[in-house]
Amino acid sequence: MRRPPAGTAIPIEGLTTEEEESFPMAEAQLSARVRTPSAVPRAGVTHVRARHTERFTVVGNHLAQHRELSATAIGLAVHIQSLPEGAKVGIKALAARFAEGETRVAAALRELETHGYLTRHRTRLPNGRVATRTLCHHRPDHPPPSHPAAHHPRPAAKREPAEHPTPPPPVTPPAPHRTPPAPPPLPEPRTTNLGRHRTAGDLLASLHRDDPRLLLPERDIRRLTPAVAAWLERGTPLATVRTTLTTDLPHPLRTPAGLLAHRLTTLIPPRTTTTPPPPKPHPFQECRGDCGRVFRSPTPGHCRDCRPTPTKP
Repeated sequence: MRRPPAGTAIPIEGLTTEEEESFPMAEAQLSARVRTPSAVPRAGVTHVRARHTERFTVVGNHLAQHRELSATAIGLAVHIQSLPEGAKVGIKALAARFAEGETRVAAALRELETHGYLTRHRTRLPNGRVATRTLCHHRPDHPPPSHPAAHHPRPAAKREPAEHPTPPPPVTPPAPHRTPPAPPPLPEPRTTNLGRHRTAGDLLASLHRDDPRLLLPERDIRRLTPAVAAWLERGTPLATVRTTLTTDLPHPLRTPAGLLAHRLTTLIPPRTTTTPPPPKPHPFQECRGDCGRVFRSPTPGHCRDCRPTPTKP
């Protein structure tokens, strides 16, 4: 407050104030409450992390965040890295596992080969067959092993010894590759009989009358004719041969000639040895002479003692 100067005729009414300094409440108050952070989540992904103790695979960010690999290639690489040793990772096996077709799977595998995550080698097995071995690189910048089939096993975690350790399962060696045996040869007749061969060929050509599926081409009829002739040579009736070849046919009948060849070979009857019957003795005859003796002879007449002696001329 200031009073009016002395000698002023005009009185000053009321009070006049003059602000010399700024309003003191504009200064920061140290007792103000700190603002709490907002509970609304930020935009983007929020990780809910959990620690894995079993059934997990460690994947590097160089693969998971690769800039040049497609999503299909990254997914296949993670799947392959999670598989055990020796699992099949061919195109057909992966296409059967996932919804992507063989074309997309093959393209993804080529991407992984280009960027060094997969290496495929063709090797020859001991049985002579060629197999493809795939080497999965978890880190492409890591030096590869000296041999394609070599691998660096994961260090086993230290575990406390069990009270009753379980013995490892027995290793079953692979079954050796065996070539299926060749079919036995068709039976052949011992002697050549043109009439018998003609009958055998006519029988084979008429089998389609019993079953239309047994309509044979000419080359199969010529091949099977000697086998049917061998049956006829052993005394097998023609009706028996037809019944054997046309009864109880399978459904469907894929190879008629093969089925007939199998039956002619495996069902052939044994060869019979026919010996001539012993000759029958002549009937008894009564001598027409005075002795009345009985003797054997094909025709009636006299016995040896009563026969007239022929006179010499």
